[in-house]
Amino acid sequence: MKKNFVYLLATVLVIIAISELIGIVPVKMGKVTITILPLVFAVIIGMILGVPYFRKGILKRIYSKENVGFSGKYLIYIMLPLMARYGADVAPNIKEIFSIGWVFIFQELGNLGTVLLGLPIALLLGLRREAIGATLGLGREGELAYISEKYTLNSPEGRGVLSIYLIGTLFGAIFFSIFAPFLLYLGFDVRALAMSSGVGSASMMTAASSTLAAQVPDLSGTILSFAAASQLLTSFLGTYTMVFLAVPLQRFMYRVLTRKGEKQGV
Repeated sequence: MKKNFVYLLATVLVIIAISELIGIVPVKMGKVTITILPLVFAVIIGMILGVPYFRKGILKRIYSKENVGFSGKYLIYIMLPLMARYGADVAPNIKEIFSIGWVFIFQELGNLGTVLLGLPIALLLGLRREAIGATLGLGREGELAYISEKYTLNSPEGRGVLSIYLIGTLFGAIFFSIFAPFLLYLGFDVRALAMSSGVGSASMMTAASSTLAAQVPDLSGTILSFAAASQLLTSFLGTYTMVFLAVPLQRFMYRVLTRKGEKQGV
């Protein structure tokens, strides 16, 4: 176990080194320039090495069940230095943030979009109770904790939230690093996009805000501070939004759309 863990740490360092050597790569798609960050390359390399076809020999030991379980369990601790960085980004622009503070609070209502849009689509795709876990939010730590406490992770709801958590971890940063500059090209205000980057996921927020900062370097400080403030607010208020707004709304919609939610204990 200890030897496998050493292999894991060494692999992480190698992936980081390779990603940093690749650096920031601008990709021009028509009139839109997408900035691919080292974070995205790190995710892609980690995904490729973890594909079962390649997971042989030493890679099998690196991606052992124990190492994967450890990585998922202690991910939140690895993110703590990044949370401290958020605070450092917020402080220099605190007056500007307070001047539009109500907008940050209002944008929390956007967290209900996963229920309003995602739940009907999930049900149309054939999901039932799995849809409850999959559409409660972006499947980050707050939703994961709520579903695990209420239904357990071995339930259909638990499988739904775990699936979204894994998909978001694997593809979220890649998607946001592409989608943010695309919306900027469509004419959205870069400050609004920076605020919307704080969706509750550290990796997604970092990918979106860093890409925007690379697109508009003159406002990089504002972009990073707005994104960090939004992320902190989402982490704090997101739990209350989920419990008092998203959960009741989801239960109501599930009962109406399936006409048997009450029989299933939802």
